[in-house]
Amino acid sequence: MRRMVYQESGGCNPCLHPLVHGLGFLLMSNKPVSITSKVVLQLVVWIPLLGTAYAIFSLWGRFITPVDLTLLVVGYILCALGITIGYHRMLTHKGFEAPGWIRGFFLICGSMAFQGPALNWAATHIQHHANSDDDMDPHSPVKSFFHGHVGWILDDFRPDVERYAGPLLKDKLVVFISKTFLFWALLSLAIPFAVGYAFGGLKGGLYGFLWGGLVRMFLNHHVTWAVNSVCHTYGGREFVTTDASRNNFVIGLLAMGEGWHNNHHAFPRSANHGMHWWQIDPSAYVIGGLEKVGLIKKVVRIAPERLAIRRIQADVVEERDVLPGVVLPSVIMEHGTAMAAAATTVAEVVSHAAAQQPTL
Repeated sequence: MRRMVYQESGGCNPCLHPLVHGLGFLLMSNKPVSITSKVVLQLVVWIPLLGTAYAIFSLWGRFITPVDLTLLVVGYILCALGITIGYHRMLTHKGFEAPGWIRGFFLICGSMAFQGPALNWAATHIQHHANSDDDMDPHSPVKSFFHGHVGWILDDFRPDVERYAGPLLKDKLVVFISKTFLFWALLSLAIPFAVGYAFGGLKGGLYGFLWGGLVRMFLNHHVTWAVNSVCHTYGGREFVTTDASRNNFVIGLLAMGEGWHNNHHAFPRSANHGMHWWQIDPSAYVIGGLEKVGLIKKVVRIAPERLAIRRIQADVVEERDVLPGVVLPSVIMEHGTAMAAAATTVAEVVSHAAAQQPTL
């Protein structure tokens, strides 16, 4: 698929079991996916779905308890912020600098979201920026809405960490948390079981695991995946970019500000995705709060004059500024009304095709 300019108006801890390190390293590997790994990926996608279906069924004759609801909400928020602040804005795009304990906290929360090791996540996302809505994009809905949402995972995609996230391999903290990913992921299931058990015995533990574990995982997964699918298909566009990224208010709310996706593709390193007061961005508010109390520094924000320029023209240099030290392939871009009009037509065709597909 030819790239177009889219525009619309308007070291390791020896105390941890070697198996954890081994599995974490396997998940970071670029080797072909084994049958075992394929089965695990299928289970990670489908078990939370089945668990959520059972949780809904269990509400017949039984209200969700305050403990279950608290585990669900708190777990969802912490894991979502782990992805948006930890994996995405802090690690992948270096949107701000933070001391090791803050970095570790957010990266562990991201690992608990069950979306893969931090290094894998970062490499996949940078590859997305390098080839957004092109043939090499890992999860573009141009191929199909289902592919952009979850099909790419079931298709056994493996990220090239060295190529797309090479500089991060020098960070010992990131490598350690990535290699021990499985430990943190399983801990995210053990904690709600333990809390539920403390309040309600075995039955309370099982329901804690259900709501604070499987249902929370299902919501974290599909909201994050919706940024890939929905936010490249439905919504408005404020900036001229080389892809079909869009701003979507609903996903903006659910994904802690990640739904302002067109803004993000225009300015990948910006710690703020919401560019207006009404573009609600909880992740940016947390980052701003940490900055005010002096816990983080060098927060990347975009000056008004740069915003004005990007509203009227595409800028490959701006879009490809995704991670210091990573040099992405150059792209030959054509400017002009005719190209912008053609690109808009393609974007609308993609949106129409996606609308004809059954919902997930």
